[in-house]
Amino acid sequence: MNTLDVVRDSLGRVHELIPAILDGLTGDDLLWRADPEANSIGWLVWHLTRVEDDHLAHLGGVEQAWTADGWYQRFGLPYLRQAHGFRMAPAEVGAFNVTDTHLLSGYAAATWEQTRAVLASLSDDRLDEVIDTRYTPPVTVGVRLVSVMVETAQHVGQAGYVRGLRERRLGIDSGWAGTA
Repeated sequence: MNTLDVVRDSLGRVHELIPAILDGLTGDDLLWRADPEANSIGWLVWHLTRVEDDHLAHLGGVEQAWTADGWYQRFGLPYLRQAHGFRMAPAEVGAFNVTDTHLLSGYAAATWEQTRAVLASLSDDRLDEVIDTRYTPPVTVGVRLVSVMVETAQHVGQAGYVRGLRERRLGIDSGWAGTA
C-alpha cells in the first residue's frame, strides 16, 4: 500500500459513512442545531464535501463538481458560489436550508467520484510539490491531502454525533450506531 492508497482508503471510509448518517433523516433533522452556535448535520455534510471538492479539484487541475455538475444551482444556498464553510459565522451556518438528503448524498457521491479520478492521476513523487505559498511553511500536495483527510473525518464524525444527539432528544432508536 502506498501513500495515495492510504488517502483513498481514508476518504473512502468517510464516503461510506455519509449515506449511513443521512439515512432516514427528515429535513428538520438535517437542519437541527444543538444550540444557536452549533453546526447542523446538513451543514456538516455539505461543508466536508465542499472542502474535499475544492481541494481535490485544485490538486487535479479540474473544475469542482460543485460548479461543473450544477450542484451550486441545485442547492440554491444563500452563499457565494465559491463558499465552502471555512470561517462561517453561526448566522451563516443557520442560513443553510437544504432539507433533501438525496441532494446532499448526490453531491457527496459526485465529489467522491471526482476525488477518485484525481487521486488516480497523482503519484507519490508529487507529494512534496508546493501548491500554496501563502503559508509558512508552504503547503505541499501531501500536506493538502492530510488536511482533507482530517477535515472530512472530523466533520463526518461530528455529523454522526449530532444525529445521535438529535435522536436521543426525540427519544428515537433508529439503530444508528455511528459506524457503517
